[in-house]
Amino acid sequence: MSHFDVKSAARPPADALLVSLADYAVGATLQSELAYETARNCLMDSLACAFQALKFPACVQRLGPVVPGATLPGGARVPGTSYELEPVQAAFNIGALVRWLDFNDTWLAAEWGHPSDNLGAILAVADYLGRCALLSGDKGPVMRDVLTAMIKAHEIQGVLALENAFNRKGLDHVLLVRIASTAVATAMLGGTREQVVNALSNAFIDGAALRAYRHAPQAGPRKSWAAGDATSRAVRHALMAVKEETGYPAALTTPTWGFNDVVLKGESIKVARPLGSYVMENVLFKISYPAEFHAQTAVEAAITLHPQVQGRIADIERIVIETQEPGVRIIDKTGPLANPADRDHCIQYMVAVPLLFGRLTAADYEDDVAGDARIDALRGLMQVRENPQFTAEYYDAERRHIGNALQVFFRDGSATPRVQVDFPVGHRKRRAEGLPLMREKYAQSAAALYPAKQLAAVQGLFLDAAQLDAMPVQQFMAALVRNQ
Repeated sequence: MSHFDVKSAARPPADALLVSLADYAVGATLQSELAYETARNCLMDSLACAFQALKFPACVQRLGPVVPGATLPGGARVPGTSYELEPVQAAFNIGALVRWLDFNDTWLAAEWGHPSDNLGAILAVADYLGRCALLSGDKGPVMRDVLTAMIKAHEIQGVLALENAFNRKGLDHVLLVRIASTAVATAMLGGTREQVVNALSNAFIDGAALRAYRHAPQAGPRKSWAAGDATSRAVRHALMAVKEETGYPAALTTPTWGFNDVVLKGESIKVARPLGSYVMENVLFKISYPAEFHAQTAVEAAITLHPQVQGRIADIERIVIETQEPGVRIIDKTGPLANPADRDHCIQYMVAVPLLFGRLTAADYEDDVAGDARIDALRGLMQVRENPQFTAEYYDAERRHIGNALQVFFRDGSATPRVQVDFPVGHRKRRAEGLPLMREKYAQSAAALYPAKQLAAVQGLFLDAAQLDAMPVQQFMAALVRNQ
């Protein structure tokens, strides 16, 4: 029910959700050093993903200004490139780079998503503000401010994902990227509480993208740039709001025309817990494999079994994959796979490659590897089924497991052991194991992109936490410029 008289032209009060998000974005003081430590690692990991994405022509061709030549000297920089762009398009570029290979962090709940997608907006706005401040002689943001914005964006996106399954309505999770980035970017630009409410109201009025591009039979590359699109839209709303663009305070609750009635079919968005730093502290990292997260532990199980099956591929009778219900719903896929975006959302493909080769890299989704007939032959032998225990532990707030189990059966009646992995190396419970691998991921990704004379500076950015926190944002971004 509405909280205002729909027959009156009097402007209604702001929706409670808009107000609470604005209060958090503008006024919350964060105390968790664990969250800041995790945010530094998240930034490092996200840049590693961006560096790797620049090796793929399909990603590179989507970068740069919308109109050729429409660059902005003194604008926001795009890591790993020489682009200087106005911040709306810079956000698209950075967001697309971070997300392109499906290798950045993940949050799994009723809704899924990748909170580091918000870095598109955060880095673009921060660098733009820093360069403007430098020209005017003012003090611009430092990297501690970027980390704070990251924690807040993670929290908004992740808490709204806990009990709101937009995917079950056919809606894409980048909706939450747009909302989180809008709130944080407006606050970064100096927006008041009222201006953040206005920006958020416009972001909700945009509605939600459909998930058609993430699923068979037409999964495609839009899923790799959709987050960049969401962050760029967020920066536009933020820039307009600080110029006093009108908001629509009951954007959620207006009967008939509001977000709740139109998009959620009469339901309301639930906020499962107070906003703090919970999401950043518990976020999941994709450290080892660029694969949709519900399959991460299946890939690990397949790598474990590779030595036992590599000489017996032709003798395999069937392969049983036990997964969680979301894994069945999202990535259980049969039939022809049209492109890399299709393949990295197919659990059968993501298991077949490591069984055959003992690895899974971003290059393994490309056509030259996918053309190996043995991959589809193995896919045809796979049985994917839900394990109810995995589903229960997936939704358990104290566990947040992403379990998979794998067993291979041969024609002579023998079988491999059943290998079960409850949570991947990027899980909070495996942080000690994962952090050295994450640093290696960053070092190797940078080494493959930057020339030797620049590499030491790039790899040294994360060696000292206090030094990183105090670094002006424009100095940090300058270190990542690569002339093409």
